[in-house]
Amino acid sequence: MQVSRSAYYDWQCTKQEPDTKELMLKNKIQELFKKSRQTYGSRRLTKALKAEGYDTGRFKVRRLMGELKLEVRFPKRFRVTTDSNHSLTVAPNTLDRQFNPTVPNKVWTTDISYVWTLEGWMYVAVVIDLYSRQVVGWAVDEHMQTSLCIKALQMAYWRKKPSKGLMHHSDRGSQYASHCYREQLKKMGMVQSMSRKGNCWDNSPTERFFRSLKYEQLNYEKFIYKAAAKLSIVDYIAFYNGYRMHSTLGYKSPMLFEEEFYRKTA
Repeated sequence: MQVSRSAYYDWQCTKQEPDTKELMLKNKIQELFKKSRQTYGSRRLTKALKAEGYDTGRFKVRRLMGELKLEVRFPKRFRVTTDSNHSLTVAPNTLDRQFNPTVPNKVWTTDISYVWTLEGWMYVAVVIDLYSRQVVGWAVDEHMQTSLCIKALQMAYWRKKPSKGLMHHSDRGSQYASHCYREQLKKMGMVQSMSRKGNCWDNSPTERFFRSLKYEQLNYEKFIYKAAAKLSIVDYIAFYNGYRMHSTLGYKSPMLFEEEFYRKTA
């Protein structure tokens, strides 16, 4: 082959040496994947890597994820908690799927979901600011009565102290149509909007949050005690607000996206 013995052995040694840069990249991918709680696919991992100073393409990240056997968590079905079969007053769908307000505390959405434990069901109500997709208020309890939703609303109100005229959007559940809840909205100066009957797309950002909560965390845990389920939900909300990337926010977390708004307007 017209190659000297020494040159051949040098080539063999070079060939067998591991690619240091690729090993470092693999380690970083594993680290970020674990930090994302196994929820980041190749697209989000590529964004996260670039934020850490790793300039690499999505196809390479996908290949390395395959080599590392990193499998992303996928959604599972969950039950409906909305009871819209009532004779209570229903607000019009004023929001009309305008899900991208230009400032914080202009449009809030809300909904209820659940989690099973060996001690019975636990229910969670959240309030989300559509501008940043941040969960600004939440409540977890053993029931899904109106008081649960009011607690989440009150937390959001006292944390953010929005100006009057904020639009509050929900489904047609009896909790949100009740006299007590509507009185709370009136006191806070909020304008009520409700989805059309049987149309989950009219409140899709909030539905999407619960979908993420389910398939990124709750579906992979078995809770013996209700207290453990509550801790897990609050833990996920902290992760969701402070770290989880959102494609609608330019692959930034809700808190970072909101902070950038206030920095620009300061």
